[in-house]
Amino acid sequence: ICHIFSTDLVPGDVMVIPLNGIIMPCDAVLINGTCIVNESMLTGESVPVTKTNLPNPSVDVKGKGDELYNPEIHKRHTLFCGTTVIQTRFYTGELVKAIVVRTGFSTSKGQLVRSILYPKPTDFKLYRDAYLFLLCLVAVAGIGFIYTIINSILNEVEIGIIIIESLDIITITVPPALPAAMTAGIVYAQRRLKKIGIFCISPQRINICGQLNLVCFDKTGTLTEDGLDLWGIQRVENTRFLLPEENVCNEMLVKSQFVACMATCHSLTKIEGVLSGDPLDLKMFEAIGWILEEATEEETALHNRIMPTVVRPPKQLLPESTPAGNQEMELFELPVSEECLLIGIVRQFPFSSALQRMSVVARVLGDKKMDAYMKGAPEVIASLCKPETVPVDFQKVLEDFTKQGFRVIALAHRKLESKLTWHKVQNISRDAIENNMDFMGLIIMQNKLKQETPAVLEDLHKANIRTVMVTGDNMLTAVSVARDCGMILPQDKVIIAEALPPKDGKVAKINWHYADSLTQCSHPSAIDSEDIPVKLVHDSLEDLQMTRYHFAMNGKSFSVILEHFQDLVPKLMLHGTVFARMAPDQKTQLIEALQNVDYFVGMCGDGANDCGALKRAHGGISLSELEASVASPFTSKTPSISCVPNLIREGRAALITSFCVCELALFSVVTYSLDHFIISILISNMLVLFSALQNCAFYSLV
Repeated sequence: ICHIFSTDLVPGDVMVIPLNGIIMPCDAVLINGTCIVNESMLTGESVPVTKTNLPNPSVDVKGKGDELYNPEIHKRHTLFCGTTVIQTRFYTGELVKAIVVRTGFSTSKGQLVRSILYPKPTDFKLYRDAYLFLLCLVAVAGIGFIYTIINSILNEVEIGIIIIESLDIITITVPPALPAAMTAGIVYAQRRLKKIGIFCISPQRINICGQLNLVCFDKTGTLTEDGLDLWGIQRVENTRFLLPEENVCNEMLVKSQFVACMATCHSLTKIEGVLSGDPLDLKMFEAIGWILEEATEEETALHNRIMPTVVRPPKQLLPESTPAGNQEMELFELPVSEECLLIGIVRQFPFSSALQRMSVVARVLGDKKMDAYMKGAPEVIASLCKPETVPVDFQKVLEDFTKQGFRVIALAHRKLESKLTWHKVQNISRDAIENNMDFMGLIIMQNKLKQETPAVLEDLHKANIRTVMVTGDNMLTAVSVARDCGMILPQDKVIIAEALPPKDGKVAKINWHYADSLTQCSHPSAIDSEDIPVKLVHDSLEDLQMTRYHFAMNGKSFSVILEHFQDLVPKLMLHGTVFARMAPDQKTQLIEALQNVDYFVGMCGDGANDCGALKRAHGGISLSELEASVASPFTSKTPSISCVPNLIREGRAALITSFCVCELALFSVVTYSLDHFIISILISNMLVLFSALQNCAFYSLV
C-alpha cells in the first residue's frame, strides 16, 4: 500500500477506503467490505446509503458471469465522487477496497461541476431589445449629426459652433447616464430583496425574474418537511382488513408478524451509536420502539460477513408469562421473555426502484425455520402474495388512502423451508425468496407539507404562473404531495408516461396509465404521437372542458423520451407536472426542454443535486446556504418558498422601471429636435410605437 495524491488516480487503481471515512475523490466500485455513504451531494436526500461489494461473477447467480459493470445498474456497489463515506465495515481482517472507474469531469460530480461552470447562455429578450434600442438611438443621432453639419454649413455657421452642436446632439440622443438609469430599478429591487432575506449574486437576473411564467420546485425540504410521519397501520386477519391502528408500540402487537416485519425489513444502521437510514425506515422502526444492535468493529474483524444485525423489543413491551405445556404454537405466539425474543437479520435484499420492493431473511433465536419479510409498493407486494391472503377490497382501501395523499407501504411474510440453512441463504436468488407470500397489511405514512406551501402555490396559480415538481423521490410520493399541495387539483387526472428503451431488437415504446387506477390504457404503444393528447386523455368534449390532465414520469422515462420521442417532448413539457427520480443532469435537461417551448423558467431547490438546474434556469433561488447557493443567482435566508412570489414581484417592478427609463430617454431627443421637423416626426413615431410595446409587455406580465 502506498499513499498518492488524489490527482494521480487513474481508472483501474485499487484504493483502500479508510476506517474513519473519506470524501470520495473519484467514482469507484467496491470490491471488498461494505460502506455507509451520505450521497446528499448528488441526490439531495441526506439519507445514509449502505454500499456492498460487487458480487463475484464466478460464484454468483447462474447466468450473471458475463454481465458487464454499469454505474447506473450497479449503484449499490458504486462510491460516487463527492459523496462522503461515513463508516466502513470489514470482515476477517480484510481491508475495504474499491477499484477506480472514473476520474475528473467524467465522474458524476465532475459532470455536475461542468454544468455549473459552463452553463448554456441565458437569452433574455429585454436585453436584446435594449441593444436594438441603443442602435436605433445611435442611428437617429447619426442622422441628426449629418443633418446639423450640412444645415450649419449652408447657413455659414462658424466651425467651432458646428462641432459643438453636432456632438451635442449625439450626447443628448444617446444619454451617457442611460445604463446607470436602467440599473437604478435593479439596484433598488436588490436592496428590497436583501431586506426580506433574499440575496443576489447576479443582479441582471432580477429583470428576468419579472417575466417568469413557470416555476419548478424540488420536493423534499422545499415543498415538504424533511422525512415522513407514521399515520397508522391497517393489518389483515383472515383475509379481511381490520380497523386502522395509530399506536403500534403496545403489548398486543409486539409478538405479531406485522411488527416483526417492521422491525427487520429495513436498511437502517448505527453510525457512532445513532440510528441512521432512510427516513421512511427510520420512522417505521421508531414507531414500534424496538432496539437495533449491530456487531462491533472488533467482532466483524474476527468473524465472517454472516455476522447478523439483531433487533429486539424493549423489556417493558414483553409481558412475563410461562409456557403452557408442550402445545405447538406459531412463531411469536410463544410466551417469551426479553432474552429470547431476538431476531437476527440473516440476509437483506436492498430496495430497488425498478422492483419497487425490498426484502429480508430473518431468524428468531431458538426457532428452526427462517422467515422472509417483504415490503414495498402495495400493487407489487399483492402480486407476489397468495391470492387467497389478499383482501377482496384491497384496491378500494388502497385508493381511499392514496386519494387522501398518504404514502402506503404493504407488508408480506412467509415461512421458509427448514432445509434452507444459514449458508444457503447467502447464495439464494431474490426471486426464490420473493414469491408465494402471505399478505399482512398496510403501513400508512404521511409526508407533511410546509405550512406556507399551499398558499404560495395558490398565489402563483392566480397569477397564471405554472408550477412543476422536480424531485429525486419516488413517483407515488411525488404525485401524492402534488395533489396535497394543490399543484394538481382533486378533479384533475394524472397520466404516468413509462418509456422503455430499445431492448433485444425491440424499438423504444411508451406505456401510458392513470396514476389513480394504475390501469393500462388500451394499446398505448399503437397510439400515434400526434394523437396522444386526444385519444389518450379526452373521452368526450364535455370531459375535455371539465377535466385537466397532467403528465408524470420518472428520470429514466424522461431520458428515453428525449432520445427516442423528440416529437412528444413539447407536448409533455406543456402538460407535465410531476418529474420523479430525476438525476442532477436530468433536472438541467428538463429546464432546457421547458425553455425550448418558450417558458421563462424559475427553479427553487435546496440541495447540491439542484445546482445545475438552478444555474440554468432564468431565475434560480436556493433555500440552502450550502452548495446550492454557490450556483444559484438567488439565495433565501429562510428555507421557505414564500420567497418565490417576492422575487417575481420585485423582478416585475425592476422590469417596468427599465421600460420606463427607456421611454424617458426618448423625451430628451424629442425636446432637442423641435427645431428639426423631420427628425421630430421620426422620433415621435418611435416613441408612440415603443410606448405601445411597453404597455403590451406590462399587461402580459400582470
